[in-house]
Amino acid sequence: AERCIECNGCVTACKAEHEVPWGVNRRRVVTLGDGQPGERSISVACMHCSDAPCMAVCPVDCFYRTDEGVVLHDKDICIGCGYCSYACPFGAPQFPTNGTFGLRGKMDKCTFCAGGPEANGSHEEFEKYGSNRLAEGKLPACAEMCSTKALLGGDGDVVADIFRTRVLSRGKGSEVW
Repeated sequence: AERCIECNGCVTACKAEHEVPWGVNRRRVVTLGDGQPGERSISVACMHCSDAPCMAVCPVDCFYRTDEGVVLHDKDICIGCGYCSYACPFGAPQFPTNGTFGLRGKMDKCTFCAGGPEANGSHEEFEKYGSNRLAEGKLPACAEMCSTKALLGGDGDVVADIFRTRVLSRGKGSEVW
């Protein structure tokens, strides 16, 4: 929140990298206290929760967790019921509304640029989930594009060290942790 300048570079990078359909936002920038002194902006997407509520409520178990801890879904199993959308406190599950009378299609959400269940780098994977940047050894597009490094990706220990250094440099001590 201290670094985000509301440039929406992360949103644009995600949409461009994965050719996300109109009306679906895998990532969005939210401003808290907009127009007031001390306003803060934060980039929000799927948090890939360790105890993901979307996984718990899905009646067809289309969600799964990768070995890296990324929560993904299988669009071939999803029935578009919307339960995941109601359960997620971050609004990550999105549904395209370009069908007749606003009928929902298959759910779409942030994949942390990890693709889907299809073969890595396949045309089918890209069509359904977008690029699989993790399989290519790259960071998620949003984190790579973030000019202020408000978004970070990579090894958890390295990211934690970066945040720890940031907190300490702001004059906060170990009481934060």
